[in-house]
Amino acid sequence: MLGLSLFLLIGLAVVILVGAASFAWILGLRRVVPVNEVHIVQTRKDTVSYGKGFASNTYYEWPSRLPLVGLTRVTLPVSNFAIDLPEYAAYDKERVPFLVHVMAFFRISDSNTAAQRVASFEELKEQLTAIVQGSVRTVLAAHEIDQIMLDRSRFGEAFTKEVEPQLASWGVEAIKNIELMDIRDAKESDVIQNIMAKRTSGIARESRLVVADNSRQAEMAEIAAKREVEMSRQQAAEQVGLRTAEKDKNVGVANEQAAQQVKVQQRETAAKEMDVVQVKTVRGAEINREAAVIAAAQAKDVALVNADAAKQVAVVSAEANKQVAIVSAEGQKQQTVLTAEGQLEAAKRNAEGIAAEGNAKGSAETAILMAPVDAQIKLAEKIGSDKGYQEYLLGVRNIEAAQAVGIAQAEALKSADVKVISNAGSPGKGLSSVMDLFSADGGTAVASMLEALAQSAEGKKLLSKFAAGKDDASA
Repeated sequence: MLGLSLFLLIGLAVVILVGAASFAWILGLRRVVPVNEVHIVQTRKDTVSYGKGFASNTYYEWPSRLPLVGLTRVTLPVSNFAIDLPEYAAYDKERVPFLVHVMAFFRISDSNTAAQRVASFEELKEQLTAIVQGSVRTVLAAHEIDQIMLDRSRFGEAFTKEVEPQLASWGVEAIKNIELMDIRDAKESDVIQNIMAKRTSGIARESRLVVADNSRQAEMAEIAAKREVEMSRQQAAEQVGLRTAEKDKNVGVANEQAAQQVKVQQRETAAKEMDVVQVKTVRGAEINREAAVIAAAQAKDVALVNADAAKQVAVVSAEANKQVAIVSAEGQKQQTVLTAEGQLEAAKRNAEGIAAEGNAKGSAETAILMAPVDAQIKLAEKIGSDKGYQEYLLGVRNIEAAQAVGIAQAEALKSADVKVISNAGSPGKGLSSVMDLFSADGGTAVASMLEALAQSAEGKKLLSKFAAGKDDASA
């Protein structure tokens, strides 16, 4: 019994150890796919992808040697990867050798298809590298080196279009255009260097041409600026000269007007002084005459001879005072005339001096004086071409003519003996003017008046008298 129990215990321990080892082994087969990878598992029946974005990201990697449950696995990245051709030897259309640096960027779009094509990611990259090399060689061999160097971006698009149909068979797609990074000379070749030297010399030539053109434009601009400055200086001098001439002219006119005003004032002063002297003389004569009359009246009773003598004395005295006043007035008049003639002569001398100075500036003044004339000419031309304004001027002239005719008619009617009797309901309904007598309305009114007179006895008598007077006149 003791031996059997020991055997059972040993057997149980072995089973437990075997079970624990099996469980640990099975746990060791569990795989969790990283986020940047996809595991393509090929079982006996089908192919399943595990990873982020698929049905599951965990599985048990049973060894392929186990029957029924054994499997194989291919690990591929889900992130973007690059194919780099740093120094790929290529030829252009003319078989000119050169080296290119090409970069292509891909990602796996169909992991199952990619797993069927390759056994590992390294094998996939090798095959994609061969595809890119073939596409680059095919595209570049159809063009010349000059065109390839000038239009790199277009060739990147051409590379991408060339490889796209083939990438679908590997479950891969391009995430951007293949880039032509650089072009260099191959060993023992200087084609690229010569092309670059040609382009450099062309750029240098264009730069020199642009610099020369810029220098020429700058020099022309400087000459134009100097010309404008000189023209501005001359225009300023011309304006100063015109302004000076205008000032001198205004000063001469003002001096002449002042001299004329002085002459007018002197003439008025002389006239007033003569009036005062005349008033004094006349008043003195009147006073003397009144005194003589009074003296004569008082001495009337003394003697008529004395009165006559006193009268003669008064007359002689008045005549003497008058002569004195006349002589004084004549003297003042001559003095005033001489003074005025002297000032006139001085003004003439001054005017001659101004005229001599003005002759030198005649061109400027002529231009200034011709400005209003030109304005009048332009106004006349404008009036001649503006029919509406001509009609307006004709209307104004017609109104002035009608006004003149009305005034003449009024003057003629002043001496005419015309009586107008209005029996209308209001003054406004009668004849508005004398000329209405000679209009249709005036004639109708006269006829109506005669018809009304014929309807009454007094009117008939009056009309009979007119008719009798007419017959007598006819006889």
